[in-house]
Amino acid sequence: MFVLVGTSHPGNVGSTARAMRNMGLAQLRLVAPRFADMSTQPEAIAFASGADTILQEASVHAELADALADCSLAVAVSAEPREFSAQPQTPEVVCAQALASLRSHPEHRVAFVFGAERTGLTIAQVAQCAALLSIPGHPQYNSLNLAQAVQVVAYVLRQQALAATGIAVPTTDSADQGRLADHAAVQGLIDHLERTLLAIEFLDPARPRKLMPRLVRFIHRAQPTTEEVDLLRGICKAVLRQRGLGYTEPPAE
Repeated sequence: MFVLVGTSHPGNVGSTARAMRNMGLAQLRLVAPRFADMSTQPEAIAFASGADTILQEASVHAELADALADCSLAVAVSAEPREFSAQPQTPEVVCAQALASLRSHPEHRVAFVFGAERTGLTIAQVAQCAALLSIPGHPQYNSLNLAQAVQVVAYVLRQQALAATGIAVPTTDSADQGRLADHAAVQGLIDHLERTLLAIEFLDPARPRKLMPRLVRFIHRAQPTTEEVDLLRGICKAVLRQRGLGYTEPPAE
């Protein structure tokens, strides 16, 4: 699926839908768009050029975390790396990894996340993604508009999906690794781990430094399975129990 964050121009939403349909992709999610009815704006419909179904079925979310809650792998698409982000990789490498995950586990959901037209993705938004995709361009001018970036990624995905063989993917047999934890489960682990570190006084709230951003990057890079998340949360529970504390899930917003 493709996720557009903070999109300002309806035409870019329509152009994204058109690019997706051309490459056989269907699921579009919008996060905090400028207009609540972005998909039905006349400019969006005009630029979609017949890809109306994608617009009609696009879902709208208030926060990026909501749009990614059921995703096993989120990929930030950005020309510039952000502090504590994963190392940027080319579309070919990231798409090969994403498709390998889907072949091993068809129930997985993979999201490619694109930022607002003028500002791109924030540090916090990139930090919610396990991988960073950067489209190489000329060093003196590397600036694609939103719809162009979507088209490049969609094209690479389709070409790799159709190819009998392609760029080598990691040799680890992902079929033996189990199902990747979705975004909501990973966030639950991060919250649980933060409370545990506070309880054992490893994390000083007065001087947190950059401990949690580094741990968040590490966890996303590891792409834990549901079993691994359960294991780590079990350890956190045991530590908190030793401290005479329990763990209560934060209230749903």
